Amino acid sequence: MPHLVLEYSNSVEERINVPGLLEDLHQVALDCGLFDKPSVKSRTLRCHHWLVGEEGDSVDFIHVSFDLLSGRSEEQKRELSRQLMAVLQEQASHVRSLTVNIRDMDKACFQKVVN
Repeated sequence: MPHLVLEYSNSVEERINVPGLLEDLHQVALDCGLFDKPSVKSRTLRCHHWLVGEEGDSVDFIHVSFDLLSGRSEEQKRELSRQLMAVLQEQASHVRSLTVNIRDMDKACFQKVVN
């Protein structure tokens, strides 16, 4: 645990290096000091269909969802969010919508199997 998911509109892929962006976001998670490094997992989800307000699919976006087990302070999560957004702004400032969301997962309900 944690899980970083980089969601993006397929139009973004033509203008930014998605694998490089994922690596840099992953590095933020590794370097933040909040997690055991082997437990950090990052992946991308390319969206082929999306709608934004009344503009439909003409608005490109990148959204980072970061799920972590509960127990970190609001300040720690805010700083992690700030660092992730800094990477997004540095590499994808021309993308119209950049968002980051940090979410706590309930430790009592989380299940994990490692084989």
